[in-house]
This record gives sequence, C-alpha cells and structure tokens, in this order.
Amino acid sequence: MKTFDLHDVEAVVKSIANTAIANEKYFSDLDAAAGDADFGVSLATGFKVVLDKWEEYDRSSINAFLLKVSMVITGNVGGSSGPLWGTAFMRAGIKAKGKEEISLLDVASMMRSAIEGIMARGGAKVGDKTLIDGLIPVAEVFEQHAQDKDHTGVIAMATKAAEDAVETTKDWVAKRGRQSFTGERSAGTPDPGIVAIATIMKNLETVGQE
Repeated sequence: MKTFDLHDVEAVVKSIANTAIANEKYFSDLDAAAGDADFGVSLATGFKVVLDKWEEYDRSSINAFLLKVSMVITGNVGGSSGPLWGTAFMRAGIKAKGKEEISLLDVASMMRSAIEGIMARGGAKVGDKTLIDGLIPVAEVFEQHAQDKDHTGVIAMATKAAEDAVETTKDWVAKRGRQSFTGERSAGTPDPGIVAIATIMKNLETVGQE
C-alpha cells in the first residue's frame, strides 16, 4: 500500500498554494457572481505568504509542518477564509501526529477531521453550498479506495468527485457565507470554495504522478 512522507506532504501544500495564486482572478470572478469578489484575492494573498516563508517551517514531522502552515494561513488569509482554511490544516496536522508516513486512509481521516473543524468554526453543514460540499466527496473516495494500490487512480477518482460536486451544487441556494446574503440569486452560480477544491484536486493529479 502506498504511503506518503513529509516530502510528499510538502509537495501537496506547495501545489495548493500555487493553485490558489494562479487562480486568484478566476476564484474572485466566481465570487463576484453572488459574493463580495474577494475570495480569490484573500486565498492568493495568504498562500503567497505561505510560499514566502517556505524555508522557515519546522520539518521535524508532518504534524509540525502542517501546524506551522496552519498558523501562517490563519494569520494571512483574509476574511472568513483564513480561520476556515487555517483550521483545516491544523486539524489535519493534529491527525498526523506521531506519523512519519501517512496512508490514503490517514489522508481520509485527516480530511474528515478538517471538515469537522471547518463546520465547527464556520457553522456550515452539509448542503449549505460551501467548500465542505466539495471536500466530503473527496474524503469519501479516499475512504472507499484506501486499500487500492494505484494511488494515482484514486486521486483521479477523487478529482472527478470534486468536479461533480461543482455541478451538483451549482443550482443550490447558498445557506452560509457571503453568497447566502443574495438568497435565491445564489442558485445557478457555482460556489467558489467548491470550485477551488476541484481545481486543487485537478492539479494534485500531476503531483501524484511524480
């Protein structure tokens, strides 16, 4: 069974950061449809700091590395995104404590803990049309295929699940976040957080093949 070490975790975090930065305008344009148009800017600004401080992180363990990344995200990603994304990395890091390598099942467990943290911090629940509706299908794929030997195939299936979530949730009415302020007008527009998860997963397919 394939396992992932600190080097792999670093590659994933760097890919997430690069995705956020490269899609700053795209994510903000999506947010403009029914939000306040700052999601992409907030995410990109914070992840630029993540990369700026890249050499300063504690690399004594996966746990320590993710907790340091969490602190930087929380302090530098603006709006509500900072606490939510920072909490996600913190909860994932806590789940990795004591592990020098992690399996796909560990990844699923880390994601589940991150989702629980986001829900507790932001008050969102399943069906509210937030990024957790994009994260849960991904976690489910990792759980269902944790024993698969072809980890690149699992990542591809998780990406497909995230992309499907964008379409599935597009016509929902947002019940949390800035988009919820527009009421029925949020129906028919994709949630930028859910799109961000799908975009991140698509780029992680490339990382998984390296």
